[in-house]
Amino acid sequence: MASPGIEVELLVRGHSDFGEVAPERKASERGTAVAIADLEWREMEGDDCEFPYGDGTNEAQDGDFPTVERSRLQDMLSLLGLETYQVHRLGLQDALQISSDSMRSRAPQTPKDLPWSFLRKLQALNTEARSTSMVLDVALDARPVEKESQLGEDIVYWDTADDISADIYSFSELPTPDTPVNPLDLLCALLLSSDSFLQQEIVLKMSLCQFALPLVLPDSENHGHTFLLWAMRGVVRTWWAQPPRGAGGLREDSVVLPRAPTFAFVRMEVSSNSKSQLLNAVLSPGHRQRHCFWHRDLSVGSSPREIADGLVEVSWSLPSGREDLDLFPEPVAFLNLRGDIGSHWLQFRLLTEVSSAVFILTDNISKKEYKLLSSMKGSATKCYFILSPYRGKRNANLRFLNRLIPVLKVDHSHVLVKVSSTDSARFVRRVRSIVAHVARSPCRRVSVEDMAHAARKLGLKVDEDCEECQRAKGRMERITRDIRDADAFRRDVLRLQGEPWRKAAQVERELRQAQRAADPAEKQRAELRHRLVDLRTQQNGHSPAGGLQDFIAGLSSPSVRERQFFLRWMEWGLAWVAQPRPRLPLEPAASLKPQQGEPPRPEPLGVEHFLREMGQFYEAESCLIEAGKLSAGQRRFAHFPGLAVELLVRGLPLELTDGSTLSTPLRWVTGLLKELHARLERRSRLVVLSALGVPGTGKSTLLNTMFGLRFATRRARSPRGAFMQLVTVAESFSQDLGCDHILVIDSGGLIVGAPATASGRFELEVSLATLIMGLSNVTVVSLAETRDIPAAILHAFLRLEKAGHMPSYQFVYQNLHDASAPGPKQKERRPLADAPGDGSRASAQPEKQGDGLRALAGLAFCDPEKQHVWHVPGLWLGVPPMASVSLGYSEAIFELKRCLLENIRNGLSDPSRSSQQLIELVRRL
Repeated sequence: MASPGIEVELLVRGHSDFGEVAPERKASERGTAVAIADLEWREMEGDDCEFPYGDGTNEAQDGDFPTVERSRLQDMLSLLGLETYQVHRLGLQDALQISSDSMRSRAPQTPKDLPWSFLRKLQALNTEARSTSMVLDVALDARPVEKESQLGEDIVYWDTADDISADIYSFSELPTPDTPVNPLDLLCALLLSSDSFLQQEIVLKMSLCQFALPLVLPDSENHGHTFLLWAMRGVVRTWWAQPPRGAGGLREDSVVLPRAPTFAFVRMEVSSNSKSQLLNAVLSPGHRQRHCFWHRDLSVGSSPREIADGLVEVSWSLPSGREDLDLFPEPVAFLNLRGDIGSHWLQFRLLTEVSSAVFILTDNISKKEYKLLSSMKGSATKCYFILSPYRGKRNANLRFLNRLIPVLKVDHSHVLVKVSSTDSARFVRRVRSIVAHVARSPCRRVSVEDMAHAARKLGLKVDEDCEECQRAKGRMERITRDIRDADAFRRDVLRLQGEPWRKAAQVERELRQAQRAADPAEKQRAELRHRLVDLRTQQNGHSPAGGLQDFIAGLSSPSVRERQFFLRWMEWGLAWVAQPRPRLPLEPAASLKPQQGEPPRPEPLGVEHFLREMGQFYEAESCLIEAGKLSAGQRRFAHFPGLAVELLVRGLPLELTDGSTLSTPLRWVTGLLKELHARLERRSRLVVLSALGVPGTGKSTLLNTMFGLRFATRRARSPRGAFMQLVTVAESFSQDLGCDHILVIDSGGLIVGAPATASGRFELEVSLATLIMGLSNVTVVSLAETRDIPAAILHAFLRLEKAGHMPSYQFVYQNLHDASAPGPKQKERRPLADAPGDGSRASAQPEKQGDGLRALAGLAFCDPEKQHVWHVPGLWLGVPPMASVSLGYSEAIFELKRCLLENIRNGLSDPSRSSQQLIELVRRL
């Protein structure tokens, strides 16, 4: 039998071949690999070596290790109220549904509140989401004795009888008890209780808050540590890429794809220095401290870890193109292993496989540590030691270090000593200079996908390797592998769009205008109907092409999970093949700054184009049936709306208005609403909330932050149509709120601010704004700082007032330039009649109404108590890509959300409607 040292040496030596995906190991093989890794470490200890893990109180003995760990995990899940989600995992829709807690900002009161508080704050991009502090509102005579003994004697119990004016907001000012849950334990427990799509959402929101992301999720109970490749795949970041020659530019990519130098920070036995605190200092520019990695000195939770040891986290330093802010000229990844490497030998082996250098923090190096580190002999990974030696151990440390130097091929420059008297700032600069030096030199560069390959070889489970995910990926690859040019693909595969749909949409507009005319000419209407039938007959003569057939087959999969995987893979696959990003992009940063009124960019190929094609097949067939050219028995596409509505119910945005033709496919939308009514059954009361505004005013980000939605926000990928998403109201709250679901509509890039002189485009914008606002119970108008309301929206106001439909409005002015504002700005509430600026008044041309003329800028809005003007701070605190979301932005958006829900509940908006009523509104508007 080979010695453990030789086996470990073979596993960590040199570069790994990441070119091929290793086959997934069976569960039994993964368990064997983990057991071997544990045995290797224990054999390495030797009979004469003692290895106290910390103070020994939190570590299991050899014989009872599985039992103790199982108890810890189950106890943690029970404490947090998550034990019920071990069989049926918590899903994304469960986490996003609106409940009474959605309108409250109170602190958690029991440990069972912590997971839901974390999810709500994370959805709102609140950078204080990791706080596990609680304030208990328990009467003195109702306190459970066991809770008092568990949480200690310092708990403050607030009796509301002592102060009749106390409310939920007063608790934030009370003393808080010691936190019973470590934030990392909370994160691990929640991830272990969530399905793949909620895990992905959690990781995405954490990245926007600039939190370190979980990369390897420990599960000590089942010895099944999981590499979270799928959960990471949805995180897209933008950074400055500087080629060796030529001008630099911005690159946008998923974080799992680019290869970068990677540096791991680990602890060996005991270290007096905080590893995570050091990492935060290395990642922080001099003027502002970042808290990517949670550490013990933060005030959000200082309890010992129970289940999070073995967690591997990752964060990046990404350049912005500004030399005064960038720490490194290229992306650099930092890995952090929680816990001691001796207890988590498998994770440590993974880090040595993928890292350019490993920084090992320890207080002392003895015989056992020497044996452990000697197993890395021959590894291409550089080793650096950060020591804080005990007094009296200096000679022993030097003796073993001198023996390690030839083994690891290091010298004395690889040994850093940090004691209490060391200048911290100077020490951080030294560590940063080592990282920069290694990154500049020839070194190992890996992507997260490469790390996943290495994890498979070591026996770790990779979340992306499940059968449903891989089948969905294979179907996506069959569709996208032949796409070389997006325009050619639209022309050859998505044949009913483009010019055929544009002509049909124009004829339908003319037909509606002729039908509404005071003295319509029957001959003209008959001619238009004949032209429309001819165009629809041409469309109906086609059959779905191969790529569309594969897409429909993916939507028709009997497995709900496989359908969800397929849609996510399609989004990423189309983003990659239809708009390939070279490794050295040359797009200047200035060109990405949104400008109001600028011509729209070419629309990128996306999932919405496949669904739009399905809609056109349904439109053409329905039109011919209405005209008597087809019988109902000849229908081929009647099931298409049902496939699409299933996506809407599962949280995917569906297109309401086509941005390329500025038209609404009425038969398709009517079919969708009918299917939605049937799908929702008894819970079909809807409130419609819409957001309007020109591109670049932050309306999509606002809606996503309020409700956890998935409207496109990256300008290079944003489609121009209006999209709708469904938000579920919890059954326990629906009676109080007065609706069962909220249908949220984002106008996308439809309203580009066309001048009134551009009559064709302007009239279409007015019609679309009228449709969206007419369907809505509540409308949010998102504006820039100029206070100028687009003329198309003002005209839509007037048309709706004439029709007697005036929903509740909220006007939101967002600070788009002051991204570094440190705190929230107080919102202002004043009647909208004072709001429009000179630009709005100038562009608002008189429109005939009844017997007189009225200037739109002078439109008197009905009830000042219903229409408020909000001023929202800038989204970013600092300069992207390393900026986090401003706490002021998050708090302001939460207050806006609370106000909108209050208006709905109190009847200040129009009452909820059924799907059938929405259908009638669509036809009328």
